Amino acid sequence: MASVFSRIVSGEIPSYKIAEDDNYFAFLDIHPLVRGHTLVIPKVEVNKLFDLEDEIYQGIFPFCKKIATAIESSFTCDRVAMMVIGLEVPHAHIHLMPINAMGDVDFRKPKLQLDGEEMIQIASKIKSNLTI
Repeated sequence: MASVFSRIVSGEIPSYKIAEDDNYFAFLDIHPLVRGHTLVIPKVEVNKLFDLEDEIYQGIFPFCKKIATAIESSFTCDRVAMMVIGLEVPHAHIHLMPINAMGDVDFRKPKLQLDGEEMIQIASKIKSNLTI
């Protein structure tokens, strides 16, 4: 059975897409820690980031950099955090989050509850600052 992320890439499950190319897909986390919390995934379904083929592994970081630059331009933040945890979904993924303090990336915190309209606005804001 395809992972929830593969089903998002295929369009079977809707998402708040930020960007995609032939190999990667970026979309808003629907259970964000902070506004702008974005997930970047390879389109190929591989459970662990370090199990990706070298070419895909090496390409995901330049893709993340473009998304992170757009996030940083979209939100008042000190930096964009990048985290790889990967326990929630068996599909390699990278979390990108605008942060101002270490506590902003505490996954034990309650997640934000944002409505669809706000998610659309956040995605549009990031996309408007994106150069791919």
